[in-house]
Amino acid sequence: MPAGLAVLVACLLVFHGAVPDVPGRPGSLLETFLPWLGLAVPVLAALALLRRSAVAGCAVLLPAAAWLGLFGGFLLPGDDRAPDLLAVQHNVSDENPDPAGTARALAGTGADLIALEELTPTALPAYAAGLAPRYPHHAVEGTVGLWSKHPLAQVRLVDIRPSGVGEGWNRGLRATARTPHGEVAVYVAHLPSVRLGPAHGFGSVRRDESARLLGAAIAAEPAGPLILLGDLNATVDDRGLDPVASRLDPPGPDFAFSWPASLPLARIDQVMTRSASVTRVRSLPATGSDHLPVAARIRWPGSR
Repeated sequence: MPAGLAVLVACLLVFHGAVPDVPGRPGSLLETFLPWLGLAVPVLAALALLRRSAVAGCAVLLPAAAWLGLFGGFLLPGDDRAPDLLAVQHNVSDENPDPAGTARALAGTGADLIALEELTPTALPAYAAGLAPRYPHHAVEGTVGLWSKHPLAQVRLVDIRPSGVGEGWNRGLRATARTPHGEVAVYVAHLPSVRLGPAHGFGSVRRDESARLLGAAIAAEPAGPLILLGDLNATVDDRGLDPVASRLDPPGPDFAFSWPASLPLARIDQVMTRSASVTRVRSLPATGSDHLPVAARIRWPGSR
């Protein structure tokens, strides 16, 4: 039994893309929490010891090797070189009890760019006031916003509204940031939430449709540096994010789980790039949100 379970876990790790996504999108659910399959290894090892089974003990090496192959690099020291640009992504929560305190904490990161989601009309003035001294340039479309140390131009709404959602649902923006390293296209997006339930399984239909719309917008973007920041309600392993992730470079090897803030289990807040590299991602201390902020170090090609 332990040997069979070990082989199953190894197969799920290595061949997670082969798990069908219907009914109920179990493939996406598995990929959302894929790193946590590693917890099965010590459990299976303990069972093998209890049964004194050499076969089971050897079989446990399979999921251990598979997990290390996928995530072992995440345990190594990260790239500590100074970034060319520091970006912070944070879903501040529309129920945040302390917008002013959250703004101060984010301003204290010293980031060049700060992307926020779930901005409400009542809380927006507090964020604007708290960030303005260090971030004189900002843009807001609907419930998403971008604050920058560098001038912003060509700001526009990006329509990622899935079918069946009423007008006024604006969760995407695009701006050009004029950084010391040149102009960079910056996208801020908040994809629809997913719901897990017995009737529909992993309910990601609207999120997946929104991801396709965002991916199409990015694909239409002229060649050049691009940064995407957002609460994508998906990990980079989740196939539902493929329309976006396939067009951008993955972030550096860090777990940096961001949700839920009380017990982070997954990083659904993302910073992804094109013609640049996210060399390191880390989660920041909790604010009044149910998400943790994440900070990403970004370097341009040829930087030393």
